[in-house]
Amino acid sequence: MAPSSREASISLQEQLTETVEIMQKTITRLLPETDLPEAPLFEAMRYGSLNGGKRLRPFLVIQSAKLFNVDPKRSRRVAAALEFVHCYSLMHDDLPAMDNADTRRGKPAAHKAFDEATAILAGDALLTLAFEILADSDTHEDPRVRVDLVAALAQASGGHGLCGGQMLDLIGERSSFDLGTISRLQRMKTGKLMSFACEAGAILGKAGEPQRKALLNYANDLGLAFQVTDDILDVESNVTALGKDTGKDQQAGKSTFVSTMGKEQARARAEMLAAQAKRHLAIFEGRAEMLEDLADYVLKRRA
Repeated sequence: MAPSSREASISLQEQLTETVEIMQKTITRLLPETDLPEAPLFEAMRYGSLNGGKRLRPFLVIQSAKLFNVDPKRSRRVAAALEFVHCYSLMHDDLPAMDNADTRRGKPAAHKAFDEATAILAGDALLTLAFEILADSDTHEDPRVRVDLVAALAQASGGHGLCGGQMLDLIGERSSFDLGTISRLQRMKTGKLMSFACEAGAILGKAGEPQRKALLNYANDLGLAFQVTDDILDVESNVTALGKDTGKDQQAGKSTFVSTMGKEQARARAEMLAAQAKRHLAIFEGRAEMLEDLADYVLKRRA
């Protein structure tokens, strides 16, 4: 089905802004305030998931689901579940035992706003809530679809995905990595969740293997382009513009795309990856314009 005239004319920035607003409402509904004795836990969960962010992963879920005419209520629930996993990872990533960062999204990191123990528990609770949402029949009436969503997010989040990538990141503080290992690290730590974001739309829409593979390939290249750009911003930007501490990788002696390739070669690599990502979308015959525009946005972002 062709996009509506409104969807065809709306800009990427308008869609991104709309996604932020949608996610604020969805997360607020899924994670309401409480007056229970354990309320500080829920306050920290809300703090970690409602304190800003570009919501790129939810954007990918929603836009990929649109390609298969998925009910927006379903894609928004999956988008929120994914964002809970992402936010949990940021809360834990900022801890003194990990990156020891004081700032996240322009505000004190969760362990600074609360304390380390609360930040750990809040992250754990967000991760668990994500799978509770995916397993709920409100997300999809077909149990096979729900199982596929749970399995895909578990694989993206675990030892062969996000957590494994974070382990490699810690090892990188005391070991030098070649370009291949850096790429593998970032595919696991950053790319796997982006891959799930795009695959989720195909799972919800019960899409065929060619469409599902095209979205996965797009996400793999987009995720790497995003991380290369992130490495460039880490050395070019500042905490005010970026909303988080900068220069941490260099201080820790970690191998990055920039430290290994230099800024100019890294920038050229990001441009190549973004162009390659867009080519994977040809199968959708012009209906994935917002995903194509996002690849360009990743190259130009300054925060």
